[in-house]
Amino acid sequence: MGMKLAARIAWRYLWSKKSHSAVGAIAAVSITGVAVATAAIVCVLSVFNGFRDVLTDRLDTLSPEVEVSPAKGKVFSDADSVAAAIRKVEGVATATPTLTDNALALYDTHEMPVTLKGVVPAEYVKITGIRGILKDGSEYFPARDDGMSRQGAILSIGSAMQLGVRTLGTPMLLFAPRREGRINPGNPAASFMQDSVEAIGVYQAQQSQFDDNMVIVPIDVARTLFQYDAEASAVEVGVKPGADPQEVGERIARMLGPAAVVKDRLRQQEVNFRMIEIEKWVTFLLLFFILVIASFNLVSTLSMLVLEKQASLRTLRSLGMTRKGIGSIYFFESLFVAAIGGLGGILLGVGLVMLQEHFGLIRLNGDPETMIISVYPVRLMWTDLAAAVLPVAVIGLLTGLLSAAFARSRVAR
Repeated sequence: MGMKLAARIAWRYLWSKKSHSAVGAIAAVSITGVAVATAAIVCVLSVFNGFRDVLTDRLDTLSPEVEVSPAKGKVFSDADSVAAAIRKVEGVATATPTLTDNALALYDTHEMPVTLKGVVPAEYVKITGIRGILKDGSEYFPARDDGMSRQGAILSIGSAMQLGVRTLGTPMLLFAPRREGRINPGNPAASFMQDSVEAIGVYQAQQSQFDDNMVIVPIDVARTLFQYDAEASAVEVGVKPGADPQEVGERIARMLGPAAVVKDRLRQQEVNFRMIEIEKWVTFLLLFFILVIASFNLVSTLSMLVLEKQASLRTLRSLGMTRKGIGSIYFFESLFVAAIGGLGGILLGVGLVMLQEHFGLIRLNGDPETMIISVYPVRLMWTDLAAAVLPVAVIGLLTGLLSAAFARSRVAR
């Protein structure tokens, strides 16, 4: 009953008319400060969630649903048998070997180091969205899934620009250092393997790791250039509709054992996702410190309310209320102020996020035609709301303890 009475008195004190208008104004400012800081936490965390979703959506282009690579060394010695074993795993729709290594591309008078990726075209179009991101050369990927209509190289937008490729169907030279055989210092050119392919297409995936310097060729071309027979640096896996890629990856990992590293799409981009998470929670800490600073106003506000109600405190003391009970009044008052500010901030933040999600109020600067997105992406997560509420609750408890101690000291005097 005592705590209930203290809470009722605290609620009445909070909304009662103050003898000094400045006290009420400062209390309103304190509540507003908590609300604004809380709303900022909700909005910022939602924006980082939105960017994470954008990155996840972009993974559907050239990243396979599951990638299997050797745990030791650069290549699987018999990639075709590994791919055949993976195809038997439950949930796997297709598995195809790929070979990726560094090479030098020469086109006309331009040259540049490239990441050369050899694929089985008929399978590669099934596990990636390359057909949908081709800028030029779409006729070389027919509607049916039988791969390229002729042998050639598909260049990333960055490779095409740096090499100056303007006309498709023209030859391009590829060079790679010899892995085997003796090197003749008197003839440096003999130290390199060389091949010629036609530039038959250009793609743009809107991801720097794929767009900067990648060149995709049939795997036979890559194996010849890098002096491999049946080896591959990875086996890329497509899962059946409705199957969970993570679960399929776990089955493949159990089947292959420690000889292979199995990654789903999120693990393939682990560095990028980790950076987003780090930035997200570092920003959260910065906003938390702003909320802590706002709590100083809360402490000063409650201290002024104690001084404002000194006469009432003497009356309550005369009526038999203990010092602990009087301290509880201001403890509850702190909780009420924090709760009002926190709840108001949550509602404000959720409202702003919903408006941004549906109407795109805040836009990104730049040319919309060259940008992946034109507005700040947002996504509301209930776990982020809990993360925003938690510091407000902690601050309310701490300021409540301080205010209660101050009120008890004033009663003692």
